[in-house]
Amino acid sequence: MTALPVAACPTEAELEFDRQIDALALTGLPEHLDLAENCFRASLEPLRDLLPPVRADRPGPGFVVVVPHLPVVPVLESVHTVGGAGFTTMADDDLARFGPLPELDIPTGPYLLLDVDPGADTLNVPPGEVLPRLTAAGRSPLTVAEGLAVLVSDPGVLRGRNCFSLAGSRAGDKRVPALWISARRPRLGWCYQGAPHTWLGTASCAGRLGDPPLA
Repeated sequence: MTALPVAACPTEAELEFDRQIDALALTGLPEHLDLAENCFRASLEPLRDLLPPVRADRPGPGFVVVVPHLPVVPVLESVHTVGGAGFTTMADDDLARFGPLPELDIPTGPYLLLDVDPGADTLNVPPGEVLPRLTAAGRSPLTVAEGLAVLVSDPGVLRGRNCFSLAGSRAGDKRVPALWISARRPRLGWCYQGAPHTWLGTASCAGRLGDPPLA
């Protein structure tokens, strides 16, 4: 009698990957990107081969799935906490001015953000002072799209850990976008690069995996 093949059990990383894809789909991203949901999910599937193992010695899953060029306001408003939906008071044309720093070499398609740190050790330190430290440590500041991906993957991150600046996106001036809690709701706004805030760190990651991969 021929033995039936044994189905492979998904790894902890694969289960986390599937959970994050479900969360992204629930934001309405497939519709906003004019994709059928199955096509949206298929576009992210190649990232499964790049998943790092989930490690017990660090907080969080070790990776966050990012879709670049996502519609900021609809995704932000899809995230709900105890106080209600995420929001911003920034005008659409002002938001559009904030783009990734060229030196970050962001992958062109969906990618994995590795070892995200919301920056608890940089609380009350101006983002402008944190950036050289990150570079020296071989880390990279997060962009607006990456910050939203972190928020979608864990809506409680701003309360459970700390609020954070997204110094990887800039508008050519002294402003730095940031995510924080306002009226118990996630809020996207900005602070000046030289201004310290006791409740605001600067988020960073260890790297990005996607197409093209970073050198």
